[in-house]
Amino acid sequence: MPFTIPSGRSFFKKIELAIKISCFVHFIGEHVMEVTMCIGPSMLPTFNMIGDIVVLEHFSPKLKRLEIGDVVVCISPTNPWRAVCKRILGMPGDRICIDPTVINRKYIIVPRGHVWLQGDNMSNSTDSRSYGPVPYALIRGRVFARLWPQTCWIKNGMIPLQDE
Repeated sequence: MPFTIPSGRSFFKKIELAIKISCFVHFIGEHVMEVTMCIGPSMLPTFNMIGDIVVLEHFSPKLKRLEIGDVVVCISPTNPWRAVCKRILGMPGDRICIDPTVINRKYIIVPRGHVWLQGDNMSNSTDSRSYGPVPYALIRGRVFARLWPQTCWIKNGMIPLQDE
């Protein structure tokens, strides 16, 4: 079997294909959906403390279609190198009780262009109660599925209350 060197043309075709695939994957990750990991105790029992692999979509934040109860991943307001996974509990204009466990309750109105985020494990979560309302622009995406350890859809579990 003779030894052959690939022609320059086929080598550059492979490089071109690799670049196209890389651009496509990057585009999907930036504008359509991405896979990430949620680690820590703040979202117990929705997510495990050791880390769940989740899928988030980028359309809802860009189209301003997020709702109270949606789980989102956003850039941390206190450390831009980290991402946090929290549930939306307040939208612009909503009146939020900062700490319902105290007698002298303090309230805040969520400003325009912001959301109020809290972890499901309220006793062990650093969230909007610590750093205030989060700018909408920091939201990377809405979590819609967990891939591991147990594959499932992540649905908005909030039930709206009716004013009487």
